Amino acid sequence: MVAERGPWASQLRKGVLELAVLGLLDAEPKYGSQLVDELAVQPALEITAGTVYPLLARLAKAGLVTTRWQESPTGPPRKYYALSPAGREQVRLLAAEFRAVAKAMNKVLEGI
Repeated sequence: MVAERGPWASQLRKGVLELAVLGLLDAEPKYGSQLVDELAVQPALEITAGTVYPLLARLAKAGLVTTRWQESPTGPPRKYYALSPAGREQVRLLAAEFRAVAKAMNKVLEGI
């Protein structure tokens, strides 16, 4: 019998996506498709625009990111997302929690 990825794999990715987006925004403001492109190079995350944009809307509603429109030299204006002060605090907390869980899981999975 071949083991298959169950729904847990999708739930695991969803759980880290918020941290991934906040982490990318910690460096500098970015527009939506820029975030999608930067996340897409990580195939394990299996990210699509249909996942990122609703998350950005939730983060904005929660006050973790701010938005602003900026003219683009190559097309229509772009909506940029930036971390709010609460978002900066949240990314630090999530990163610390993720590192602690990852460290524990690496220990548990040693030898597998």
